[in-house]
Amino acid sequence: MAMTLNDDQTMLRDSARDFMASEAPVTHFRKFRDMGCKDGFSHDLWKEFAEMGFTGILIPEADGGMGMGHIEAGIVLEEIGRNLSPSPFLSTSVAAVEALKLADKGMRDRWFPGILAGETVIGLAIDEGVKHRPEKTACKAERSGNGFKLSGHKQFVVQGTSSDMLIVAARTAGSAGETDGLTLFAVEKDAAGLSMEAARLVDSAMAAHVTLEGVQVDADAVIGEVDGGWSVLRKVLDAGRVGAAAEMVGVGSGAMDMTFEYLKTRKQFDRVIGEFQALQHRAAHLYGEMEGARSIVLKAQSLMDEGHAKAELYVAAAKAKAGLACNLAVREGVQMHGGIGMTDEYDIGLYMKRDRSLNEFFGDAYYHADRVATMNGY
Repeated sequence: MAMTLNDDQTMLRDSARDFMASEAPVTHFRKFRDMGCKDGFSHDLWKEFAEMGFTGILIPEADGGMGMGHIEAGIVLEEIGRNLSPSPFLSTSVAAVEALKLADKGMRDRWFPGILAGETVIGLAIDEGVKHRPEKTACKAERSGNGFKLSGHKQFVVQGTSSDMLIVAARTAGSAGETDGLTLFAVEKDAAGLSMEAARLVDSAMAAHVTLEGVQVDADAVIGEVDGGWSVLRKVLDAGRVGAAAEMVGVGSGAMDMTFEYLKTRKQFDRVIGEFQALQHRAAHLYGEMEGARSIVLKAQSLMDEGHAKAELYVAAAKAKAGLACNLAVREGVQMHGGIGMTDEYDIGLYMKRDRSLNEFFGDAYYHADRVATMNGY
């Protein structure tokens, strides 16, 4: 496909851009940060996402959704990033939906209506350490009656404390470090033995440290096949990774636009600082890096929608490139703003914090650069 949006996608972008700018701008983010909201996002806004049709973008038409693809989900995520709009869209409507699409009809019927209505939030309980290493899952799921008993710990489950259900990766066979023997489970928030400790992330989003102490689930809680969860998890993670990359393109673009506007208005020595050639060179370099990131993210989304064999490779490359470009945008933004860039009064620092959080979510740039090298035989 051409690396441009078609007419329908352009209309969606314009709609999402107008909605985020009016209903969930940076001032909205500041409000929920400063009030110390326990969830970190507005449930009323989440319902407005549903009214706009955003929550059902990836849900198949047969299940009541829009039946669109990752390009369309990425369009919404880019505008979320541009405005720092706090929402559970990435974890719930992208990654969790990708898992539920591979679940049986009973589970889809249980959770899709709530997502479509903007009433349900789902968390991903995958990582167990300070870094994203899903293959190192050690959480155990042992056979118990007609189901399983889950025991272990999960770290940094985004929106975990406000989730109605957690998708938990647990080991039914093998040992930590192996991809075989993993199984995904749907664990409801009120399950006996499930406890959470709230944690506020650097960007003020809420996450949870999760403990499972003999949590009993029946066989219907399995998503996919027992011991074959890695094939499902790969699709879930790739959906989350390309989604996070799209959001980082939005964060980087928002920071870049803000910085360029500042260069046009700030004066030193009776000259607008944007006239200084050194800053012009840095601005041009930044623009090129952001456009490169946007292009590879769009390519990865396209391959995901096609089910192409190289989709996983391009997703890893997109997450790495978007991470590096977004980080450049926020660092240059703070530096070109000068001293005020370090103050909370100016929004540029908020973009830097969101960048740090998104970079770690689903694996940082270095993790994915290593994956690209490995998949290319290095």
